[in-house]
Amino acid sequence: MYSIGFNCEEYLKLQSEKILERIAMFENKLYLEFGGKLFDDYHAARVLPGYMPDIKVKLLENLADSAEIVIVINASTIDSNKSIGDSGISYDDDVLRLIDEFRNSGLYVGSVVISQYLGQTAADKFKAHLEGCGITVYVMHYIPESDYPSNIQLILSDKGYGNNDYIETTRPLVVVTSPGPGCGKMAACLSQLYHENKRSIKAGYAKFETFPIWNRPLKAMINLAYEAATADLNDVNMIDPFHLEAYGVSAVNYNRDIEVFPILNAMFTRIWGESPYRSPTDMGVNMVGFCISDHDVCNEAAKQEIIRRYFYTQLDYAKGNVMKSAVSKLELLMSNSGLTADDRPPVKPALLKTAQTNGPCVAIELPDGTTVTGKTSGLLGASSAALLNSLKYLAGIGDNVLLIAPAVIEPIQKLKVGYLGNENPRLHTDEVLIALAISTATNPTAELVLEQLQKLRYSEAHSSVILSQVDIGVFRQLGVNITCEPVYQNKRLFHKE
Repeated sequence: MYSIGFNCEEYLKLQSEKILERIAMFENKLYLEFGGKLFDDYHAARVLPGYMPDIKVKLLENLADSAEIVIVINASTIDSNKSIGDSGISYDDDVLRLIDEFRNSGLYVGSVVISQYLGQTAADKFKAHLEGCGITVYVMHYIPESDYPSNIQLILSDKGYGNNDYIETTRPLVVVTSPGPGCGKMAACLSQLYHENKRSIKAGYAKFETFPIWNRPLKAMINLAYEAATADLNDVNMIDPFHLEAYGVSAVNYNRDIEVFPILNAMFTRIWGESPYRSPTDMGVNMVGFCISDHDVCNEAAKQEIIRRYFYTQLDYAKGNVMKSAVSKLELLMSNSGLTADDRPPVKPALLKTAQTNGPCVAIELPDGTTVTGKTSGLLGASSAALLNSLKYLAGIGDNVLLIAPAVIEPIQKLKVGYLGNENPRLHTDEVLIALAISTATNPTAELVLEQLQKLRYSEAHSSVILSQVDIGVFRQLGVNITCEPVYQNKRLFHKE
């Protein structure tokens, strides 16, 4: 049963007040680095049940008249065509999506910044494409790792930040965001502080990072779930030693901010004359920890997220997308948290069904706690079978009721194999839903079943084999948290997504 553990209304109130308070600290302008996702923050929604995935956008809508958006993307992610885990789309495509989403929400997108620019051809093409769409684009040049961020004298000079474009902004709150981690948001903010100072403008900087939650214990499951989500980045939660020394209060931060804080503080001092911050935690404005209404609910949700991340990371490793060290980190987190794969409810039923049928199977635990399974057949893949069986259960229809006539399925299979060259004739989840929708024209029961789709949200599912990206995507669109065993159905080296 889905339970609420987070108070969104209180969060919107407290967070808005905190941001306005931070803007008031500075005379003219605040550059607010937004960590995590502004849209579709499903990680936060999973570990904080009741948290709306787009609540940060709602927050910005309250500040729309004062805010403008700057989106930062790393030139290397454009060049490598890197994709984003939750959506599977490339970073540069996600920049376009974000611009559309911000505009649809009534928020002003001032510009896009390409960071760590080295003259990459792909970055040049993307820049030209954005400019052709009427979007202002700025460039931040690459500073060698041997100098960044430790060589403050170089960085705060015309050869460092001074070599970057000055980002023209017009509003007091500049929200600096990106499609994903490692894009250079903080560097963009600091570069602007340098340029603003040269123009005699005392602009400020603050950081809005949802996780780790600074006022929750270091080993709280919610904070451990953040470590699990960033295993490939080697992020580690730590007690902020600067905050502890300055205030005698324990606060949780993560290693990268703690390691770089002395350098950041020295930069702030050079730019401002003195630093307003005594710790990396001071730089933050996050109020999430004050809005958890049920710690037990969030604790259990975080445990499940750790296990999901364990399966996600194993899947990425099986596909060659991450190093073995990421898997090892998740295994250690699982062990230290006292968790096993079997603590995820649909895992055992999926594997048991596979043992009984000697073929791929999917198990779905519905929000009411009922588990429904599906196996591979001549007509349907295991995901499609489990999906249909779940919808039948929710509609109160027996397993023996035929929803989609073979006369509907067979032409689709003929199209797939005979004309599109697909080796697998079985219907994927998207195809079976289309077939079900077609069947509603002549079958009232099919219409009743289709109406149950919204009831699948908050379900948990597990597959005994790696699913196609199509099936994974459909489950996610339906609000079903899907995981897979890290094994392919066959032993081929090349697997079509």
